[in-house]
Amino acid sequence: MIERKDRRLPTPQLRRIAFRAVVLAFATGLSGCSILGSGPREGGGTTIYAPDVRVAADPSWPQVDWSLAIAPPTAPRMLDSTRIAVRPTPGELQVYRGASWSQPPTALVADAVLHALEDSGKIASVARQGSGIRADYKLVLDIRRFEADYAGKAVPDVVIEINAKLLSVRNQTVVVSHTFVQTQPTAGKEAPQVAGAFEQLLSVVAEQIAGWLLNVGARP
Repeated sequence: MIERKDRRLPTPQLRRIAFRAVVLAFATGLSGCSILGSGPREGGGTTIYAPDVRVAADPSWPQVDWSLAIAPPTAPRMLDSTRIAVRPTPGELQVYRGASWSQPPTALVADAVLHALEDSGKIASVARQGSGIRADYKLVLDIRRFEADYAGKAVPDVVIEINAKLLSVRNQTVVVSHTFVQTQPTAGKEAPQVAGAFEQLLSVVAEQIAGWLLNVGARP
């Protein structure tokens, strides 16, 4: 008979192996996430940018008598973060060092569109999905791009690309769909200049989405 011996590693050795595994997994997860731009502020820390989006209602927007629920937007994992994304070369996505958004782009976009519609006074009611309102339509937003893109230039443009779908709540069918793509030049390559350009562009995109919704929703 062959005697089987149960060989177990000492506890300290197990701890060292587990620690190495955690470090390796963490390093692997960050391998595609470099950093660009100026460093943190003097004394350390991160600058947090909170875009103040203001949308003036277009007088030509129609008045509608239906209610709208805005579903939580979706975005690729790299963009659904408070880090500010930048594309230095095609196919490469990095983030700015020492800078972040106050909220992920999914929340920034949802807030901008919600406030644009609320402030317009052109819609019967609008709220986030799950707020309890009885909505006639639902807005589904997919954020495809929310980044600074050098595109071979010395300073980047900021780019926002969003696909929007208006769904009928009654039968869960897509009434209409449209993709919005907008760019905005930046005044320079540093994070404050990039964040300022994003604020301007987010206002433009929120206005476009709000106007589109009201116009297509007013059609028979």
